Amino acid sequence: MILYNVTVNIDADVEKDWIDWMKETHIPEVMDTGFFTDYRMMKMLSQGEDDTGTTYAIQYMAETLGHLETYLDTVAPKIQKKSIIRYGTKMAAFRTVLEEV
Repeated sequence: MILYNVTVNIDADVEKDWIDWMKETHIPEVMDTGFFTDYRMMKMLSQGEDDTGTTYAIQYMAETLGHLETYLDTVAPKIQKKSIIRYGTKMAAFRTVLEEV
């Protein structure tokens, strides 16, 4: 099992809109690609003193690394662009890939 983790820090003034958009639009669009079997959206409870906004981790589970790589190569840029257009500098994201052991 491969876990594709997207960590996002979102500004407080758009946080509610972002959560709603993630749950109603973005995550369903990602899941509808068929590359992932499940997901979780988690809110980080402990943050550094210098952190602004709130940090979330969206975790998508893929059966194989090949599924994830195909998603990243063919679909992800278009989907990610929608986030950038909608939230711009109000959000910062980084991605990690983990393998279940």
